[in-house]
Amino acid sequence: MYEPVTTPVPAAALDTAVRELHTAGITACRGAFAPEWADRMREDIEKAFAEARGREGGAVGRGPHRYYVEIHPEQLRGFVDLVGHPWVDAVCEAVLGPDYRIVELGFDIPLAGAVNQPWHRDFPMPDATRRERRLTSLAFNLTAVDTREDMGPFEIAPGTQWDDDARFGHAMFPPREDYPRYTALAERKYPRRGDISARSALTVHRGTANRSPDPRPVLVLGVDAPGAGNDGHHDMAVTQAYWAALPGRVRAHLHCPVVEELAPIVQKHTIEGLVMGDA
Repeated sequence: MYEPVTTPVPAAALDTAVRELHTAGITACRGAFAPEWADRMREDIEKAFAEARGREGGAVGRGPHRYYVEIHPEQLRGFVDLVGHPWVDAVCEAVLGPDYRIVELGFDIPLAGAVNQPWHRDFPMPDATRRERRLTSLAFNLTAVDTREDMGPFEIAPGTQWDDDARFGHAMFPPREDYPRYTALAERKYPRRGDISARSALTVHRGTANRSPDPRPVLVLGVDAPGAGNDGHHDMAVTQAYWAALPGRVRAHLHCPVVEELAPIVQKHTIEGLVMGDA
């Protein structure tokens, strides 16, 4: 049985996370959960992936042999553990403000044979970031496996969350002639089960080629500052019974519909899927 972490985040650790998000564009809390917690998360991901691939629109391609699936909170047994983790809560509040909103829950799965993605950010730069250098959203990632080099690690170009270039395709994809710059900056990440990372999804990044026989599933939690608007791209919902059982601190940040019965999520066909090449 998982015992929730309740110890407040030390001020120095929080200051470091906030500074890293504004400089490198990524930070991490290593060993936030026991590996066994991540193993249970993987079971939930695999179950949701099998269901999603069995119906039309259940999974969206993000490149050859690479999929994204959005899920409802009730499909992840550790949802309350995750969003209630002191580090997640403290980082969200420090960067996005006390009224931050949980807007996305899903997972990426690069399967065997996934290729290098083009360098990209996950959405166009908001005006508040361009004008005020203010981050209005965060993406938290949790690996379901101990990442190996042959699995196609996540690669990120630190500091590029501020890159503002009219040449970006669809305001998300830097031109190929700039790839050498991003490759020179690139850092590969090798998280282990139980680690949490937080990043600005504006920081230019890519998934690399999975040359192993094993998938590399990664959970994604998306969080917005009020008014950021990313909730309009997601279809998260909860049932009335689940909502009633949630701790108040979680309900305060979850502004999704409360429904009688959950409907399977049809993934939105985003421009990144078109540019990266559908699976």
